[in-house]
Amino acid sequence: MQLDTPLLTTFIAYLIITLSLGVIAYKLTSNLSDYILGGRKLGPAVTALSVGASDMSGWLLMGLPGAVYLSGLNQAWIGIGLVAGAYINWLLVAGRLRTFTEKAGNSLTLPDFLEHRFNDSSGILRVVSAVTILVFFTLYVSSGMKAGAVLFEQVLNVPYTTALWVGALIIVGYTFVGGFLAVSWTDFFQGCLMLLALLIVPWVAIQADGGVSATWQALPPAHQDIWHETSLIGIVSLLAWGLGYFGQPHILARFMAIESAKHLPTARRISMSWMILSLIGALLVGLAAQVYFHDQPLENAETVFIVLSKTLLNPWVAGIIVAAILSAVMSTIDSQLLVSSSVVTEDFYRRWLRPEASDKELVWVGRGAVIAVSILAILLAADEDSTVLALVSYAWAGFGASFGPTLLLALFWRRYTKLGAITSLVSGALTVVIWKQLEGGLFDLYEIVPGFIIALLLGGLISKCSNPPSDSHQLFSSNNERSA
Repeated sequence: MQLDTPLLTTFIAYLIITLSLGVIAYKLTSNLSDYILGGRKLGPAVTALSVGASDMSGWLLMGLPGAVYLSGLNQAWIGIGLVAGAYINWLLVAGRLRTFTEKAGNSLTLPDFLEHRFNDSSGILRVVSAVTILVFFTLYVSSGMKAGAVLFEQVLNVPYTTALWVGALIIVGYTFVGGFLAVSWTDFFQGCLMLLALLIVPWVAIQADGGVSATWQALPPAHQDIWHETSLIGIVSLLAWGLGYFGQPHILARFMAIESAKHLPTARRISMSWMILSLIGALLVGLAAQVYFHDQPLENAETVFIVLSKTLLNPWVAGIIVAAILSAVMSTIDSQLLVSSSVVTEDFYRRWLRPEASDKELVWVGRGAVIAVSILAILLAADEDSTVLALVSYAWAGFGASFGPTLLLALFWRRYTKLGAITSLVSGALTVVIWKQLEGGLFDLYEIVPGFIIALLLGGLISKCSNPPSDSHQLFSSNNERSA
C-alpha cells in the first residue's frame, strides 16, 4: 500500500497547527501555576471541551466503535453509565473542588489539596496519593500510546514500533513545551474536530449502506439488541464506568483551573451536549461498519473508524478525519502527562528535595517528568497484542476506586480523617489490582465496583474510629459551601 499524499498532507498540517499552539503557550507560561493549571484562567467553553476531549481519548474513536462493530448495541451500556457519571461529577464535584482547592493553600494538584485538607504535616498522604497517580497514569498513557501507534501505522504504512515512537514524539513535544495552556487550547480545538468527525463519518457510512432503514435491516439481529448476551453482572460492569469520573485527576484538574465557579453551569451544558452527541456518533460508526464490512471483516476492529474514513471520504477530508482521531488520542495523553508531571514536580521534588526551588527550575523538572513517564508508557505499549479498551479499563478503574471515594468524602464529609483518606486510597487501588487477577462468577464484575465500595466503607469506618480532624482549614464554612 502506498502513501496517500492528500491524506498525509492534511494530517501533517494539523500536526503543525498543534505544535504551534504549544509554542504560543510556552511564551505565556512564566511560573509553575501557569504550567500546571494555566493560572486558573480557563473560560467555560475551553473548560467544557477540554474536559470532554481529555476524558474520551482514543477510546471514543477506536475502542468504542470497535466494540460496537464486534458486539452491537449491547455496548451502549458503557455510554449510558458514562453520561450519568459525568453529569453527576459536574453537578456535585466541580464547584466544591474549584472552591476548596483555591482555599486550601491554592492547591495545584490533588495530593497537594488532600495534604491541606487534612493538615497533614507528615507528607504521608501526599506520597500515597502521588504514587497512586503515577502508577495508574503510566498505564493510562500507555493506552494512548497504543492508540497513536495503531493510527500512525495505518497512515504512514510503517511498522508498529516505528509508529509508536513517531506518535510519542509528537504528543510529548507540545506537552513538554507548552504545559497546561497548550494542552487546554489544543483540547478545545481537538474537541471540535472530534465532534465534527463523529457527525460526518457515521452519516457518510450510513448513506453508503443505503440509508438508515437499510442499514438497520442489514444488521444481524444480535447487533440490534441492547440486551443481547447481557447479564446483570455485565450490565452493572458497563454502567459502573460512570463511577470512574469522581477520581480521574486529568478531568478534575479542569474543574480546578476554570476562572470562576460561576462559569461551571455553562461549561457543564456545553460539555454534556458534546459528550452525548459524540457517544451517539461513535455507536453509529460501529453499527454502520458492521454492515459495510460484513463480507470482508476487519482484522483489527479498533481500526474501524480509520478504515471507514479512508475508504468512503475524499482523501483531503479523510486527512482531517484521521487528524481528529489523533486529536482524541493526544487530548487525553497530554492531560495525563501533565498531571503526572505536576505530581513529580509539586508532590515529590518541591515537597521533599528542593523546597526552595525557583518556578523556572520547577517547570523544567516538570518537563523532565513528562519525558520519563512517556518512556515507561511506550515500553508498556510495545505489546502489539494489547488493546486500547483493556488498558483504559484498568487505569480508569484504578483511579475511580482510589481517588473517587477519597475525593467525595473529602469534599462532603467534615468527619473524614487523614487516616481514613489513606485507607480509601490504598484499599481502592489494591482491590482493583487483586480483583483484576481473578475471574469467573462474581469476579467477572468490573473491578471498579468492589474497589469503590470497599474504599468508601473502609475510609468511613476508619474515620469514625480515629480522632476527629482539625477544623483549622475552614473549608466547610458556610460561605465556601454556598460558592461551591
